[in-house]
Amino acid sequence: MDSATEVTKVAVNQNPHSVTDGMEKVLEVAIGREVRTFRKQQNMTVAELAAITKLSIGMLSKIENGNTSPSLSTLQLLSDALSVPLTAFFSKYEERRKAVHTKSGEGMKIDGEGTRAGHHYNLLGHIGGNSSGVNVEPYLITLDNESDSFCTFQHTGIETIYMLEGEVDYLHGDEVYPLKPGDTLFFDADAPHGPERLVKLPARYLSIISYPQRPPKS
Repeated sequence: MDSATEVTKVAVNQNPHSVTDGMEKVLEVAIGREVRTFRKQQNMTVAELAAITKLSIGMLSKIENGNTSPSLSTLQLLSDALSVPLTAFFSKYEERRKAVHTKSGEGMKIDGEGTRAGHHYNLLGHIGGNSSGVNVEPYLITLDNESDSFCTFQHTGIETIYMLEGEVDYLHGDEVYPLKPGDTLFFDADAPHGPERLVKLPARYLSIISYPQRPPKS
């Protein structure tokens, strides 16, 4: 394999095709994760929590790893020790998982700074307040008319562009990247970015922006 076709191998932190071993442990895993989260929020070790609750370190380890089903009395001990409502241990298990299905041509049209005649921004979906702590917004952007100038964008998060049609020279920071159908550009959106030159029209690309969720206002 020569340098032109060499593919860089990058280690990833998760398997996108992983599955659970079975549904019988879902509730136990959800409870265990919440116990661990609340314990760490209070900078408490397993040994310290064991001393307060009079539960063994081994039992607490099993609970946090979802390997056992804690009794109601055990959950009450943990609730008192961690100063959280007993129902808080079930919040992630009861949380509804969302999906957004947007049919062709039905994306929400966005009119805002940087949009102009011949430039169409369609929001394909949005899920806020999810358990990942990250908001993701996919857009279908269509550029079908030349413009004298372009506004550059700059915002929090990570952005991915996947070119579907046409050709665009895309600015990111001090670099300009020629994008053709099938090309991908993945970048830190905090640097100035945007289409520098429309090479072949119409141009269409997917823009997927991910950014941290804002903590709820107190």
